[in-house]
Amino acid sequence: MDNQTIYEIIGYAASVLIAISLMMKSLIRLRVINGFGGLIFVVYGILIKAYPVAILNGLIVIIDLYYLIRMLRRQDYFTLMKITPSSNYLHYFLNFHEKDIQRFFPDFTTHLQSDDFAFFILRNTIPAGAVIIRKQESCGKILLDYALSDYRDFKIGGFLYDDNSDTLINLGISALEAKGDMPKHVNYLQEMGFEKIEDNLFRRELQPHFISDKKI
Repeated sequence: MDNQTIYEIIGYAASVLIAISLMMKSLIRLRVINGFGGLIFVVYGILIKAYPVAILNGLIVIIDLYYLIRMLRRQDYFTLMKITPSSNYLHYFLNFHEKDIQRFFPDFTTHLQSDDFAFFILRNTIPAGAVIIRKQESCGKILLDYALSDYRDFKIGGFLYDDNSDTLINLGISALEAKGDMPKHVNYLQEMGFEKIEDNLFRRELQPHFISDKKI
């Protein structure tokens, strides 16, 4: 394989990474992949002596790093908001995100019971996720634990199940159970401290620890 072919492969690889980055919903992933693509383009530009290409993509890498560092250093403010299962806004939220919810909770329906526990997790005052729990004796069955795609970084779950576990304990819930059918959801449950007790069924015992809202 001659050098020209190798250079072309490097250029194509950089182009593919740039194209993939533009399809990312997560801004962090977009910046990371775009930055890698730009870095490879820098190498490509130097190898073929196209220095304007190298300089331009070097600037892109610096810009990606700048915004990536800003995003990683940003503190988010979380608040737990308890709502009624009959809340009009809750049902509007659930209906609006129905297709995405069904990807992770195919059995979920909006026919809730009046004694179900429903919460919005606000992230910088934005409803970033919704959790619905049905109490059966001292166990809380998680009917829904949904986060908007831009906020699926485990912070919402940690805020509810770790920092606000006392909120659930005060409702008479000492343990939580959730079904996990999809690999991504199973990974999320395990990250949140749930342990598998049966096929597709996970359980977590709650430990007291109360913070009503928090900066992360």
